[in-house]
Amino acid sequence: MEDLKQNGGDNGVHGEEEVSPAPPATGDEEQNSGAVPEIELIIKASTIDGRRKGACLFCQEYFMDLYLLAELKTISLKVTTVDMQKPPPDFRSNFEATPPPILIDGGLAVLENEKIERHIMKNIPGGHNLFVQDKEVATLIENVYSKFKLMLLKKDDTSIRNLLTHLKKIDDHLGLKQTRFLTGDTLCCFDCELMPRLQHIRVAGECGSFFVPGFSVSSEFRNLWQYMANMYNLDAFTQSCPADQDIINHYKLQQGVKMKKHEELETPTYTTSIPTV
Repeated sequence: MEDLKQNGGDNGVHGEEEVSPAPPATGDEEQNSGAVPEIELIIKASTIDGRRKGACLFCQEYFMDLYLLAELKTISLKVTTVDMQKPPPDFRSNFEATPPPILIDGGLAVLENEKIERHIMKNIPGGHNLFVQDKEVATLIENVYSKFKLMLLKKDDTSIRNLLTHLKKIDDHLGLKQTRFLTGDTLCCFDCELMPRLQHIRVAGECGSFFVPGFSVSSEFRNLWQYMANMYNLDAFTQSCPADQDIINHYKLQQGVKMKKHEELETPTYTTSIPTV
């Protein structure tokens, strides 16, 4: 899915490097190519193989933000994975105990999630366009993931119902808006925040029957499924999305459950199907 090559050790990280695709520069683009800043995003690697993308929500969120800007050619994007189960000594010396995501811009390392978001918005060309102001949408999506985590913990009818009720609110919002994305027909920061969480809810909930047997995102949420279908058609999502196995293992590790050997050897899968309604 990605164009991967071995990172030679930039910024003390020895992981995989993913470079966003871009057509060859021609004419004026060639002359101005030096003006495009190179941004590096260091993300957590898979807890299964230590190389491919891991299931860190914030890593995918900022990956999507930056990928969209790279598609617009306002930046050149390099994404590097680092195995946090066995971080290389030079990563530790450069970043101490700070876990990814880590953004590198012109030699400046931005280490905290809120600071990364602020840096993308205020310092990266075109970044301000992603960060729209919409209090209704911000309120709508802010607790959906916490309700999902509570469902994984309690596994009872009440927590399942609370999560489904919240998803219904998002479905209703999309139905009223009649737009491709949360705030309109253009992707914004709220979509980059919500969709990785929806993917975790879908994969860990539906594919990971170990967690909450019988849970599924209702096929009656037609607007929500159409929204997810729109996202599945975007390179910004598919290029940043972790494998199903990594999402499931992410929550197994939180519950102290080790992955079985045959699961470690599975070919990575990426759930992007949409139910027929």
